[in-house]
Amino acid sequence: MKKFLVALIFAGLVGQGAFAAKYEPVPHKVVMPEKYTQEYIDEISAVYKKNSEQQIIFVALDMLKGTTGEFSRNAILGDNLTGKPVKIEFKNLAEINQNYEKFDAVGWKRKGTLYIYINPKHKEAPPAALAALLSHEALHQDEYNSLSEETYAWTMEATVWYEMLQKYPELENVDSSLVRRENILKNLFEKGQYTNKYIKKNVYSNKGYKGLPISSPGFEDI
Repeated sequence: MKKFLVALIFAGLVGQGAFAAKYEPVPHKVVMPEKYTQEYIDEISAVYKKNSEQQIIFVALDMLKGTTGEFSRNAILGDNLTGKPVKIEFKNLAEINQNYEKFDAVGWKRKGTLYIYINPKHKEAPPAALAALLSHEALHQDEYNSLSEETYAWTMEATVWYEMLQKYPELENVDSSLVRRENILKNLFEKGQYTNKYIKKNVYSNKGYKGLPISSPGFEDI
């Protein structure tokens, strides 16, 4: 009987280890809020396991709770046009299209599922910055895009980053290319008196958006 119980306990421990091992842990260099201990991250993994295998993504999504980006978090969890969880991973974007090589992230739809691919150079970015980036990408839910949609998405991203810095002001000075991106957006947001005024100007003058229509489904000129 004792041998049987020991075998059960051992099997249970092995099972737990296998369960935890399937997620890639947050890199040690990443600047994390104190709340996100490994124990806490393991607890929330069940909520986000359908979205990613990266625990840094779990933290980023969790940090969207209670922010303007909560809408995007819900969309990523499945409240979107497909009705399915959005899949998120770090990926060499040149594998999708050589023109995307230097992009920070791209949204994709394949066989009825939405994907968000993030440039691997951001693997060690603060999760708060990844949260802001994801709040943007989660708004692209179909094959259509427009200047209005990009303006809305960039403004969402700027707003979320602004809110993150209200809680964690030290993140503004973290040496990260993604943080530098977010700081530029925040500055445009503040310059426009917390409106999309200057973000819109940047979107409309962006060569990468040349040829986009003014509006797309769900996004009118703003």
